[in-house]
Amino acid sequence: MDGLHLIAIGDVVGRPGRRAVRELLPALREKYEPCVVVTNAENAAGGSGITAPTAQVLFDAGVDVITTGDHFFDDKGAGELGEAEPRILRPANWSRHAPGRGWGTYELPVGVTVGVVNLMGRTYMGVPAGNFFDEADEIFAEMAESVTVRVVDFHAEATSEKIAFGRYLDGRVTLCAGTHTHVQTADERVLPKGTAYITDLGMTGPHDSVLGRDYDSVLKRLRTSVPARFDVAKKDVVLNGVVVAVDAATGRATSIERISLPLE
Repeated sequence: MDGLHLIAIGDVVGRPGRRAVRELLPALREKYEPCVVVTNAENAAGGSGITAPTAQVLFDAGVDVITTGDHFFDDKGAGELGEAEPRILRPANWSRHAPGRGWGTYELPVGVTVGVVNLMGRTYMGVPAGNFFDEADEIFAEMAESVTVRVVDFHAEATSEKIAFGRYLDGRVTLCAGTHTHVQTADERVLPKGTAYITDLGMTGPHDSVLGRDYDSVLKRLRTSVPARFDVAKKDVVLNGVVVAVDAATGRATSIERISLPLE
């Protein structure tokens, strides 16, 4: 792929996921020279939530903007972190009384201003959220038209919501990428009006697991219904995500490529 690129990385889970980003992202940055790297990291701290130290590991590795989802507030300091750090987003369609921000525009060293929006689905998420269609309309009405490179992290459970929302945003954003389910989908494509789309970026973390968690604890909970601590697994660490080639003048995607890189 030639020209301008962006990289989006799937849900970072615990210490193994942070290590994968730290060790693998520099080579990706060198290869593609992306205008922006966006990473979902709502599970970066111990497998659930995000903290200032875990976020800093990702920023130091080359991440430009961190998105999150329903686990954002699992750490009690997340609200303050979201208020203090504009590069960390939480879903914009949560209550507007919630601390933090759901979108931003970022002037990056490569000379490109990028808009990043974090939204959440409403089906099977367990967290009340507003209408993401309406929220997106309001955000893009407010975002400067000169910001042509736009990335949306749609953190959602339902495949139908993700596909429908991608079609709704087609031609209005560069990339609409689903997160949350921790399983990379094989449906990456550039939609008819120029939006790159994938239903789920996948998981950056231990794939010898149940969605990043140790098998034994998950099986115990599922078989017995007895509460169990879900420890982060450790083996088969992989970085999942996509690389998107972009027409800088229009913000339209010209191609999208899935990446799935083993740490070892």
